[in-house]
Amino acid sequence: MKRIGVRELAKLANVSVGTVDRALHGRKEVNEQTRKLILRIAAEHGYTPNLTARALSVGRANVRIGVCIPKEIRYFYDQMRDGIFDEARHFEHVGVELIYRPVKRLGSKSATTIKSLLNDNIRALILVPGDPIEVAPLIEIAEKQRNVRVICLATDDSLSCRSTAISVEPKLNGRLAAELMAKFVPRSSKVAIVTGMVATEDNGRKVEGFSEVFHAECRNGSIVQVIEGHEDEEETYNKCVQLLRKHRDLSGIYISTVNCIPVCKAIRESGRAEGIRVVATDLFAEAVPYFMDNTLSASIYQNPYRQGQTAVRLVVDHVLHAKAFPPTIYLNPAIIMRSNLNLFRELQPHDRKTRSEFE
Repeated sequence: MKRIGVRELAKLANVSVGTVDRALHGRKEVNEQTRKLILRIAAEHGYTPNLTARALSVGRANVRIGVCIPKEIRYFYDQMRDGIFDEARHFEHVGVELIYRPVKRLGSKSATTIKSLLNDNIRALILVPGDPIEVAPLIEIAEKQRNVRVICLATDDSLSCRSTAISVEPKLNGRLAAELMAKFVPRSSKVAIVTGMVATEDNGRKVEGFSEVFHAECRNGSIVQVIEGHEDEEETYNKCVQLLRKHRDLSGIYISTVNCIPVCKAIRESGRAEGIRVVATDLFAEAVPYFMDNTLSASIYQNPYRQGQTAVRLVVDHVLHAKAFPPTIYLNPAIIMRSNLNLFRELQPHDRKTRSEFE
């Protein structure tokens, strides 16, 4: 197919060259119907702008991306942040600019932060949604009133009209953890789940997936308790201490968030590490000793760095190439065990930015 330029695109859409330019850049001066027509024709005819020429002609940042992700738990979100910033640096020459305004942790009140980003002339918003009741209306405003594309990472917000979401499919994550657990523990075992907040879609679906498969794979097995730690290390530790005191015959724990350190500490301090198998989520250097002493049996890897990379790439392709967002992108989970720890990015030596550079 012969590729077309801006003038041919304008002619096919029966609009001016200026209207095409405004539509491709997502400016408000073009009505939604016309914008969709131009983007559809551009996609059908393989329209690809000259990125370097566009950046030089504009002479300013024209892909301004707001980033609102948690700081804690840093083991996970530092990797996600690095993926976002590393990928953005590859596109600085075409005017990509990041506006980074993190919140303390998942579930923190984020409305004020999101509103400030929407008022800062951004073209897209990369977001880890926490409370769906709080966040969904703001995503609606961003997409429908502000013409800002919203990309949800790590956890979806299907109550909203976000442009896309990137994660490991959460129910699959839980199902995979359950199948592993059922192979680690004997039949009729009692296990527990430690999660963040069940109300968050990612956590809720992980719990659902684990529950379905564990009951099917472990004959007469039961889930005795689901603990919500709210991504708080002290709260999670205290609740796990209580769990271990209450259930002396517990055989396993599935940790659906990256917040595994307080769980492992509670198990180790109880002297029951030999009798409780733990399937966790993701990987970071501080977790390695718990793999080495068999407190952690396995972990389900969600690749936060790649999630961040992919989000930026999708925004750039949409703004500069008029590519549509896929409704959802699910990454393939990997199983981490002691024998393959060193294969993962989190344990590889590489140039890392210090946290202070981003705060």
